[in-house]
Order: sequence, then structure tokens, then C-alpha cells
Amino acid sequence: MTGNEVPTIAQFFDAWELFQYPAMSGAIAGALMGWLGVYVVLGRMVFLSAALSQAAGLGVALAFWLQIGWGMADSPLASPWVGATVLTVVATLLLLADRSPAGTRREAILGFAYLAGAAGTLAVGTRIAAEVHDIESLLFGSAVAVLPDDFRLLATVAAVILAIHAWGSRGMIQAAFSPDAARVRGLPVGALRVVLFGSVALAISVCTRVVGALPVFALSVLPAAAATRLAPSVRWSLWLAAGIGAFAGFAGYVAAFLWSLPVGASQTLVAAAITGVVFAAEVPIALRARWKRARPAA
Repeated sequence: MTGNEVPTIAQFFDAWELFQYPAMSGAIAGALMGWLGVYVVLGRMVFLSAALSQAAGLGVALAFWLQIGWGMADSPLASPWVGATVLTVVATLLLLADRSPAGTRREAILGFAYLAGAAGTLAVGTRIAAEVHDIESLLFGSAVAVLPDDFRLLATVAAVILAIHAWGSRGMIQAAFSPDAARVRGLPVGALRVVLFGSVALAISVCTRVVGALPVFALSVLPAAAATRLAPSVRWSLWLAAGIGAFAGFAGYVAAFLWSLPVGASQTLVAAAITGVVFAAEVPIALRARWKRARPAA
């Protein structure tokens, strides 16, 4: 292919053996974060995923630092997966420990986790110059390759979490949005909320390690924002958000190949475009309803 030749879809699928793992990772991460994002969006915790993904990024950066600066390359404690999981779980426990009325400290905790994670990742990145590209990929999702082992771990985690949530969706929805009614029905609200937050924490830690913090945040908010506008119920929103997220994750990777864009930014833009179309379609409907209300009766 010459320097002026524009890549095509056919060329992308001709090289499918090369692109299959990162492209499918984007689709799987999008489906998983889209589903869980419905709880995040409807629960008015949009910055939860941003804060946890930055905490996961800091965990991965610290793992690289332990490997390079402290000679712990062979230690399981210095594994990027372990670092991402530990820091994400710590941030989640801080949120669950908030017993203040109406969670008044939640926003402060989210802000702390986001800022400490982002600043810490950049600061640690200066100490591990050999892994600067990995740090940038972690923050912005600029990686174009995914190792087979990473793909298999992501696929396994996503399958387990989605299976649990699909099986227990009714109880999970009630525990998340109608806890009093759930208690009346005898549902274990506390346990269900722990499963919900634990699922979000685990999903973010794994997805951040594979696709980066920026697309994880985008895929956990934008597909859910579109789905909740279109679907007639929360349950349908979950399935629709998963579908939109999977499409954005996959199509974003393809778009990055076609137009030489950063992968994470491309996935984010595809998700934003879908959400923007949904929001734009609501404008004439809202204007017509407002005009009818304002028109004087005959």
C-alpha cells in the first residue's frame, strides 16, 4: 500500500488475523461497559467509571514501576492486572464505606480518586521512561494490539459478569433503583449492591488494562445515555446499551484503521456520534410538544 493510498474495509478484513484480538476486545469491552453503564448513568454516578478507570491506570503504572525500578519483574505482586484490580477495589471500598446521608461525600471521593489516579499515573510514568508508550495507551487507549492472553482474560471476565447480571437483572435493578421495595420483597439489597459495585470495579480494572481509561469511561457512559433514551424500560436499556457499546468498540477500531486515528479516541467518537444522533432526534419532538402546550385552545 502506497503512502497516499487510503485503507479500505476489505484490507482490514484481509488482515483480520492481525486485528482480530484488539477489534474483538473493543467489542467485548463495549458490551460489558455499556451494560454496566446503565446503572452508572441512571444512578447519577457518571464519574464513577472515570474515577475507577484512573485508579486502575495508576495501579498498572505502579506495577510497571515495581518491575523496572525495584527489580520485581518476576513477582506476581508486580503484575499490571494485580495493580489495576487492587487500586480499583480500594477506590470502590471508599465509595461503599460512605454512610453519610444521601451519599453526600460521594462526589468528593470520586473527585479524589479521579485526580489522584490521573496525576499519579502521569507522575509514575516519568519514572519509567521505557514504558511511556504503555502509560499513554493506558490513559488514552492508543494501543493497536492486544495479546491473546489479555483477550482471553477480558472475554472470560465479561462472560461471567454479563451472565450473572443477565440472570439476576430483576433483583439487581430493584436493589439499585428501588431498594426499599426490594427489601419489602425480601431481596438481599446489601449483597446485590456489593455484587453490582464489585462487577463495575472488576470490569473497569480489566477493560482499562486492555483498551485504556478514555474509551472505558466513554463506553460506560455514552451507550447507556443513548439506550436509556430509546428503550422503554431499564431491562431493555441494558441490552440496548450492550449492543451500542459493542458496535462502538468494534467500529471505532475499524475507523481508527481507515483514517489513522488513535484507537481510544476513535471508539469514543463513534459512541459520541451515536449518542448525539439520539439526542438530536429528540429535539424536534420536544419542540413540537412544547408548541402544542403553548398553543391557545380553540
